[in-house]
Amino acid sequence: MKTFEIPTSEGTFIVTFTDKGLAELRFPTGVRRDELRESQTSRQMTKSGTRVARPSEAALRQWFKTTEAVLLASLAGRAPKKLPPLDLSHGTEFQRAVWDVLRGIAPGRTLTYGEVAAKIRRPRAVRAVGGACGANPVAVIVPCHRVLAANRKIGGFSGGLEWKRKLLEIEGALPPQ
Repeated sequence: MKTFEIPTSEGTFIVTFTDKGLAELRFPTGVRRDELRESQTSRQMTKSGTRVARPSEAALRQWFKTTEAVLLASLAGRAPKKLPPLDLSHGTEFQRAVWDVLRGIAPGRTLTYGEVAAKIRRPRAVRAVGGACGANPVAVIVPCHRVLAANRKIGGFSGGLEWKRKLLEIEGALPPQ
């Protein structure tokens, strides 16, 4: 795995790549460089015994450039043209199904947790959908910020509610408070 920083006007994001693609995107939090060594994703993969090979330098450069472009476009309120390859293999089958639905939510649009549950044909799994959104390792790229509570109010967000509000506001989708 390889970790990089992406500086933006909103702070420095941390991204981690495996040999399959982008595996984690962390929001700016004042992380110290010595804390970059082991991300949540790498700890999960180590616990599960997953062997993680390193991608080629050429692949890393391309994936980094694509990830940076997606992040900068998203923070400017524009839909990204192309996504980097994503490595979501450490998620459960249920989580990956939720994350697939999230990728289909267009900028400026939102769904409720219940609507996402219905789309994966598990209408009673509303809380589990919330858990899958919270476990999303590449928020912004897989836009879990576009999922709202049943009353169309802002629910939780792994990057913090301030980030969820900010991202929805950038997209013109911030619900009335």
